Amino acid sequence: MKRKRRSPAGVLLPLVFWLLVWQGAVWYLERVKGMGTDLILPAPLLVGRTLLELMGTLTFWQTAAATLARIFGGLLSGVLLGTAIAVCTSASSVADRLLSPAVRVIRATPVASFILLIILWAPTGRVPAIVAALMVLPVVWGSVSRGIAQTDPLLLEMGRAYRFGRWRTVRLIYAPSVLPYFASGCHTAMGLAWKAGVAAEVLCVPKLAIGTQVYFSKIYLETPSLFAWTIVVVALSFLLERVMGGLLRRLEGGVRT
Repeated sequence: MKRKRRSPAGVLLPLVFWLLVWQGAVWYLERVKGMGTDLILPAPLLVGRTLLELMGTLTFWQTAAATLARIFGGLLSGVLLGTAIAVCTSASSVADRLLSPAVRVIRATPVASFILLIILWAPTGRVPAIVAALMVLPVVWGSVSRGIAQTDPLLLEMGRAYRFGRWRTVRLIYAPSVLPYFASGCHTAMGLAWKAGVAAEVLCVPKLAIGTQVYFSKIYLETPSLFAWTIVVVALSFLLERVMGGLLRRLEGGVRT
C-alpha cells in the first residue's frame, strides 16, 4: 500500500499557522504586557537567525551527527534485543518465566531512574544509547510477542501438512503475521528512544551531544539557542522516523516477495 504524499501546501500551512501563533504570543507579551521576550519567548526570526548561526559551525554538525548516531544505535540495539527475547519467550515456557518479568520491570521503571543508574555503570558517551535501547526493548518485545501469538493456527497446520521446514514456516507464515505488529512497535519505540536519549544527554552531559547544548543553553539563559536546539531535536526526530519507516517498508516488501 502506497503512502499518500502530502502536497507542499499541506506541509507549509500548519507550519505558517504555528509560526504566526508564536509571533502573536511574542507581540502580546511585548506590546500588551510590556515584557521583554528574549529571555522567556524569543521571536521566531531571532530563533531562526540563531539556528542559522549554529548551522554555520562545524561543531553543530558534529554534535547533531553524534546524537543521531547514539540514539539510532540504541534504537537498533533495542529492536534486535526485543525481537530476540520475544522469540525466546514465545518458543520456550522456561525462557518466558525467566525473561518476561525482567522486561516488565524495565517497562515499569521511570526513564530518569534508568539514566541515573546507568551513569554510574557506563561511560558517559554510551549512556544515551543504552537508555534508548532499554526504552525500545519492552515495546518491541510486547509487539512481536503479540504478533507471534496472533499467528493463524490454520496456517501453521497447513505448514505442517505440507511439511514446511522451520525456516520456511518462519518466512512464509510467522514473518507476514508478525510484521504489522513489529512495524507498529518500532514506530512507537522511535519516539521513546529519541526523547529518552536526549534526556539522558541532558543529565550525563557528553562532550558532543544536543542534550549537552540544551543543558548549557538553559544554564546560561541563552533562550534563543535553547529554542534553536529544540528545533534541531524535532527535525532529527522526523529524519529518524523517515529512515526507520523506509527500512520497515523495504523489510515488508522483502517478506512479501
